[in-house]
Amino acid sequence: MAATAAVPKKIKESAGDRIFLTAIYIILTLVVIAIVYPLVFIISSSISSPAAVTSGKVWLYPVDISFKGFSVLLKTPEITTGYLNSIFYTTAGTLISVALTIMIAYPLSRRTFFGRNALMMVITFTMIFSGGLIPTYMVVREMHLIDTRWALLIPNAIWVWQVIIARSFFQSSIPEELLEASEIDGCSDLRFIRSVVLPLSKPIIAVLVLMYAVGQWNSYFDALIYLKSANLFPLQLVLRSIIIMNNSSGNMDAMAMVERQQLSELLKYSLIVVATLPVLIIYPFVQRYFVQGMLVGSVKG
Repeated sequence: MAATAAVPKKIKESAGDRIFLTAIYIILTLVVIAIVYPLVFIISSSISSPAAVTSGKVWLYPVDISFKGFSVLLKTPEITTGYLNSIFYTTAGTLISVALTIMIAYPLSRRTFFGRNALMMVITFTMIFSGGLIPTYMVVREMHLIDTRWALLIPNAIWVWQVIIARSFFQSSIPEELLEASEIDGCSDLRFIRSVVLPLSKPIIAVLVLMYAVGQWNSYFDALIYLKSANLFPLQLVLRSIIIMNNSSGNMDAMAMVERQQLSELLKYSLIVVATLPVLIIYPFVQRYFVQGMLVGSVKG
């Protein structure tokens, strides 16, 4: 008689393990609710009637569905200009920032680079202590960048934390032996970076692109300080101007003031949806690179 295959026994969890797993599931559920609910609330409020939003009737689902907030935004010509400006600032700023970050992070990751430790200390020092707003403004003014697009692209082109992440990635993923082998074959440094380093660095490049793009897209303070011409305003500054304009009552009767206040409250949620929609669309496509790059870049310091 053929021997019957042994059926693996299921390991019985102890009462302590079950309590621990139950607590973990409860905590994760609460975290998910805390993250998802504000997003659902904002979307529901943006497509509800102004009266329902102002009176606090919107909790989860839309009430008296209305697209008045989005229709007001679409009828504002400054929105299109702001979108185009933000797309330009985000695209150009991300390309400049990623290129400069790689150019400074890769040499700092090589042991043969003379003075890399001292230079890294100087770079890290700027993350803790900065010159302040007024000295920075004076530098931008002396460079004749006030009221130009370059004022949003150059002053904050490199972030120290991104340099540290990229440096750690290059140290852990690009071995010195690979560089030595390429030098024996007569490969120049620029060709080695172009043909070897960049193809192997897709995860960290995706991380840098996402971080810089989100930061550039959401940035408005630099534009508020450096820009004066309305045709150069990014989307965030245009949205701020719309909110301020709708909050001003002026000379109008009580009913018109109430309607203006209700519309202003509705516009806040519509503006949040308009401003965050591009990031929400792009993020799923780079999420896996983002997670991989962050984990690999944090192995070594």
